[in-house]
Amino acid sequence: MGLFSGFKVVSLTDAAANRVKDIIDNSDTPIAGLRLGIEKGGCAGMSYKLDYVRDPDPKDDVVEDRGVKVFIDPKATMFLLGTVMDFEQTKVSSGFVFKNPNEVSACGCGESVELKPVDPEHLAKTPA
Repeated sequence: MGLFSGFKVVSLTDAAANRVKDIIDNSDTPIAGLRLGIEKGGCAGMSYKLDYVRDPDPKDDVVEDRGVKVFIDPKATMFLLGTVMDFEQTKVSSGFVFKNPNEVSACGCGESVELKPVDPEHLAKTPA
């Protein structure tokens, strides 16, 4: 992983890890975990994307946290570094939420965000 060794790309809260465990345990077919990436779209420009991982891609960064694995799309790493993945449940909705230090802004509906990539020079100066 080179530049990112010693840095955790994403960390999970207990609620997020428990939800990932539930998804793995209740899947109709065996899955290794969830894959987190970003995609272009929405009014703010980008949105988070989660997929099931049946066969891990060796190019993905793998985060093992609280007993679960989250696979990170390498194209998203620079936008996700330092993100905390949480799971929230309210009376009207439930879902994963992301507290991302690279987020510049979000749209009013909460479906998309504007992200800036991590500056590699700043990263090199940050102690692991």
